[in-house]
Amino acid sequence: MSVYKNLFKQTAVYGIATVVPRIFSFVLTPLYTAVLAENAYGTTSLVFAGLAFFNVILAYGMETAFFRFYNSEDKKSVLSTSTISLFWSSIAFLVVALLGRRFLADAGGIDAEYVTYTIWTLVLDALVIIPFSKLRVQGRPMMYAALKIGNVGVYLFLNLFFLLWLKDLAKSGGFWEAIYIHDFQVGYIFISGLIASLSTFIALLPHYFKTDWHFDKELWKRMMKYSMPVLVAGIAFIINETFDRFFLEHLLPESIAKSEIGIYSACYKLAVFMTLFATAFRLGIEPFFFSHAKNDNAPQTYATITKYFVIFGSVILLGVVVFADVLKLLMLRNEVYWQGMKVVPLIILANFFLGIYSNLSVWYKLSDKTKIGANISIVGAVITIALNFILIPYISYMGSAIATIAAYGTMMVISYYLGNKYYPIPYDMKKICLYLGLSIGLSCLSFYVDILRETYIFGIVSLIVFMAIVYRAEKETLQRILRRK
Repeated sequence: MSVYKNLFKQTAVYGIATVVPRIFSFVLTPLYTAVLAENAYGTTSLVFAGLAFFNVILAYGMETAFFRFYNSEDKKSVLSTSTISLFWSSIAFLVVALLGRRFLADAGGIDAEYVTYTIWTLVLDALVIIPFSKLRVQGRPMMYAALKIGNVGVYLFLNLFFLLWLKDLAKSGGFWEAIYIHDFQVGYIFISGLIASLSTFIALLPHYFKTDWHFDKELWKRMMKYSMPVLVAGIAFIINETFDRFFLEHLLPESIAKSEIGIYSACYKLAVFMTLFATAFRLGIEPFFFSHAKNDNAPQTYATITKYFVIFGSVILLGVVVFADVLKLLMLRNEVYWQGMKVVPLIILANFFLGIYSNLSVWYKLSDKTKIGANISIVGAVITIALNFILIPYISYMGSAIATIAAYGTMMVISYYLGNKYYPIPYDMKKICLYLGLSIGLSCLSFYVDILRETYIFGIVSLIVFMAIVYRAEKETLQRILRRK
């Protein structure tokens, strides 16, 4: 079986682990937009943004360092050292954060109870980073997928139970009435997340009993030296991805800020298809890049993989934009959220640029130049911050969308330019630019030209024509890959 088939198989399984939870989000997004007012949904989005930020802090690049050193150092030592490092850093965070939860709540304007639930969720999520990484590096995607899907399955069930069923059950009195809290919808969402994270931790708890608790100090220093720039890049990524919610809160009038955040966050969810595609691809590709780095044909392999990422991503971009108004009926059940639909193509394209950037970033990970990767991410973060401050007071969340696409687009271009210098890869730029430019142009026409958007004929024909062009151009290559054993 060719490396491409192996990669496709791995990515397909990781894709299931990513797609199924995102499918569940199709249930949760309509549920949240139906049950929560836009200001309450805005509060929830702010907490989730904070959750994403601290997830990066608590991981501090150790996952990427684990993959980097696992194939070049003593595997048991890398496993035990990274496990011990994340275990004690998580415990330290738990103690400090619980002591300071009142301060965190006041700083964010959020109920202290929500902060407490979030702290425990963060710690439990950090404690399963290495167990999940172990499954990936050992080629056990099925187990990985089962646990990821199980986690989101528990979260989905509990959300449905607390937000839809518990109120009716409480009317019968007894136990259900005792656990029901009136007007506590936001709190129930965070409780659901905490229980789901706890269930996953329990499932992966055997990892801690099977691990040889030997800490290699010298190895840890080298891993930390490698991971710190990854942490910086991660923080910059979170600024690009989620901090626009905080900027909206502080740069818009208080009377409308939470509502605008809720509308923007709900419409952002329509980029789910691009996000899940890019995430699934990254989960499959990261171990693959490191394991094939020493192969003579590695650069050509990376170039081919990137081209097909762009092809599939272009189809997703065009397909989602063409049918965006259908998707809004399914996901955004309250029409008040529809006023933010104008940001959807921009957010989808921004996430596409981010996915391309992730593929291009292989050069600095393989050449141990993670500091350069961190600097690229910092450039993106600076663009995000600057454009949010400039644009939000005038065009609200549309400014945040423009800032996001500008940041990721810039990072993509810089990474490609520097990659040619430090780790040349023979990308087929002629075809990549053709597919990317064609999908962007057709997407903009089908969405922003009202008469074309209303009929759907132009969009559907564009999608068919685009796929026909790709098939004709790539037919021979696809057949050659599929014939390999």
